Amino acid sequence: MDLKESDILGDDVNKHWYYIAKARAMQNILHNVQAKTVLDVGAGSGYFSRYLLEHSNVQAGVCVDISYPTEYDDTHSGKPLYFRRSILDTAQAGIAPVDLCLMMDVLEHVEDDVGLLKTYVEQVPSGTKFLISVPAFQFLWSSHDVFLEHYRRYTCQHLAETVQSSGLNIIQNHYYFGAVFPIALTMRLFERIFPKKETKSQLVKHHPLTNAILLTASQMEIPFQKWNRLAGLTVFCLAEKP
Repeated sequence: MDLKESDILGDDVNKHWYYIAKARAMQNILHNVQAKTVLDVGAGSGYFSRYLLEHSNVQAGVCVDISYPTEYDDTHSGKPLYFRRSILDTAQAGIAPVDLCLMMDVLEHVEDDVGLLKTYVEQVPSGTKFLISVPAFQFLWSSHDVFLEHYRRYTCQHLAETVQSSGLNIIQNHYYFGAVFPIALTMRLFERIFPKKETKSQLVKHHPLTNAILLTASQMEIPFQKWNRLAGLTVFCLAEKP
């Protein structure tokens, strides 16, 4: 997760409906993927790699983010978790080759998304799976995107073209958070009519009841998410290096 939002939620991130639902959706997409070491690019707090270490057969995680003030080694659920500023440092550390690469809400942060993705495709062995998520639909652009320093939002087709241009083969490509899409759309339209004077994240701590309702609504679509090519707040893509 983005370090800016980590500062906002603090320890409550483990209870927040958005991150719980997204992590469970990720786990559902990866249920047939056999991976031992995960490379979490732009990992921020390492929320998603920690989730996989705790809830799957992944044995080690490598979090890479240029925002880390220092590099260090940690453990989670008794498994090693390395925090590095670059993949080159990972290779130098003698960490086992990765077989799963996560890029959760990363590509929208760079001007050259294809170039960034190619950099990591070139660094991993053939057969490595890539799970990528990005924010959906440019018409949902808001002060939230400005606060997080996004360059763009994506459609399924746009993300598919980006992924294929990097040399990956697509396995699965779809939207998620369709259940809460109407709420977000209404909020964005309201912001267009009444623009905010300051840019800030729209991720906030909710009342427990509100949090539970949003989590339940989002979880209900997980079994059907791979068929959602219509609408959502996130685009997911599972791909493989040939």
